[in-house]
Amino acid sequence: MDPISRAYSLAHRSLVRAGPHLKHLYQVHAHMVVTGQYRSTTLLTKLLTLSCMAGCNSAYTHQLFVSVPCKDAFLYTTVIRAMTKSNLPEDALHSYSLMLGSGLAPSSFTLTASIKACADLAMLFAGRAVHSHAVTWGFRSDRFVQAALVAMYGKCGDLITARQVFDEMPEKSVIAWNTMIAGYEQNGLAAEAVVIYDNMEQAKVEPDPATMVSVLSACSQLGALDLGERLHDLILKKGIAISLTLGTALIDMYARCGRVDKARAVFDKMQQKNVVAWTAMIAGYGMHGFGLEAVQVFSEMRISETKPNDVTFIAVLSACAHAGLVSHGLDAFKCMQKDYYLKPRAEHQVCMVDMLGRAGHLEEAVQFINTDIQGEVPAAVWTAMLGACKMHNKLELGEEVAEHLLQAEPNNSGHYVLLSNLYAAAGRTDKVEIVRSMMKSRGLKKQPGYSLIEIGNQAHVFCMGDKIHPETMEIHAEMEVLMWKLREVGYIPETDSVLHELEEEEREVAVKFHSEKLAVVYGLMKTSHGKPIRILKNLRMCSDCHTAMKFVSVISEREITIRDKHRFHHFKQGLCSCRDYWRVLSV
Repeated sequence: MDPISRAYSLAHRSLVRAGPHLKHLYQVHAHMVVTGQYRSTTLLTKLLTLSCMAGCNSAYTHQLFVSVPCKDAFLYTTVIRAMTKSNLPEDALHSYSLMLGSGLAPSSFTLTASIKACADLAMLFAGRAVHSHAVTWGFRSDRFVQAALVAMYGKCGDLITARQVFDEMPEKSVIAWNTMIAGYEQNGLAAEAVVIYDNMEQAKVEPDPATMVSVLSACSQLGALDLGERLHDLILKKGIAISLTLGTALIDMYARCGRVDKARAVFDKMQQKNVVAWTAMIAGYGMHGFGLEAVQVFSEMRISETKPNDVTFIAVLSACAHAGLVSHGLDAFKCMQKDYYLKPRAEHQVCMVDMLGRAGHLEEAVQFINTDIQGEVPAAVWTAMLGACKMHNKLELGEEVAEHLLQAEPNNSGHYVLLSNLYAAAGRTDKVEIVRSMMKSRGLKKQPGYSLIEIGNQAHVFCMGDKIHPETMEIHAEMEVLMWKLREVGYIPETDSVLHELEEEEREVAVKFHSEKLAVVYGLMKTSHGKPIRILKNLRMCSDCHTAMKFVSVISEREITIRDKHRFHHFKQGLCSCRDYWRVLSV
């Protein structure tokens, strides 16, 4: 071997041994300069790739890049891909721009890496530009470029274009299907994500773990327990390894679909648990009102030496708030600061005020706001405080809090509704009318509520007074029978929150046809005796529906689970798992 080849071989081996470690790369680079190998494009390309992987600062990477005498398309592509993989999307796009300026043609690898950089930065305009380049250079039908474009448009929120690109793909790989499903799910369009998964099944494309994670997350949003259980069975049948990500997705799905017991079973079988898995289990217990269980899991987490993060403490504090565990909540709040040096965020402060307010410690809640919150008080804190005032009929304090809240967010209709309910609970109908007039003058309307029940793998959605459902007449007839049975066992409609210009009889009719009542009647009609009924509601339950469900669980001998905006309610034998702690929030 001649001296030049020997020097090249030695430099290459040195780079391989150095790996993505900055100190060693500096040494190898210096040796390359001394031996004259610093002009080798191949070696500099390797050095640049490793420097990106090492997380080197942009200045050093740029210096290396400039030192390459004759940059070819392979060098640019390698550097762009390395920068994208190393979480340096700005540098990747800058290099892509330099490449185009040099008159070099991009390859499929160049384009996919550049599109991913646009996605990481959520730069839709740049992504569209790269898309146009792909069309110009003849890569419009390249499946790798198309999959990258679907992911980019999805991350940027342009799902219409993402779907257009997806539909144009002649052959769709599992990655393409996963990308489209994830795009819908991550943008809150869970129903559309499930439709794409159904199409994937019909196309006979084998799902992989990434597919399962996205569809399980969609099930969590929809409360689609049947589909979630079917996916879990498929995972077990195919022998798919339950990784940390997949296990956590199963925990979250079961918890959000009302089966926290199954969530715990998955959790217990996981051989490894990271902070996300522990937090998901704590949050699962918390949303169901099982505060002591949540605190116990948190204790086990600390014993396992898994370090909790700020999201973990949000889950713990929320669980304590829902279950009235004030002392445990105070201990956790101190723990996060003293033991883990975590600075409380707005979410932690909301949980603390919510917890103190629900428990009736309004003075302590006010003191916490005045002493523990530095700077401007978040609107969500005032919302929790106003809810506590309504729960405990503290009208004067509630008016003071509402002044802060409406000043912070004057166009949030929910705040006016909450204040109106406070006045209604205090019997101040004159004030109720003033608040409603304020809403009208600002053009604000209360968010419409709906309830969803899944029967035979089909979702049925009901709105208040719904007359659109094809079985409306039968549902309303059954409602009359149910109301008669409820009154026979002592149910009295609570109409305080209904418009005060209505007569009492009209108010009873109004609360009778609330969406969750329609959903539960349909569930009683369409399911066999003794089968649990599960309902998903987008808003918080009203007081009357909460009371009615207790009676329904008795006369029907059913367990009724309702997931509302804030938590789960498990009604069984006339009792609710929330122990009426739900009453704080009213929107």
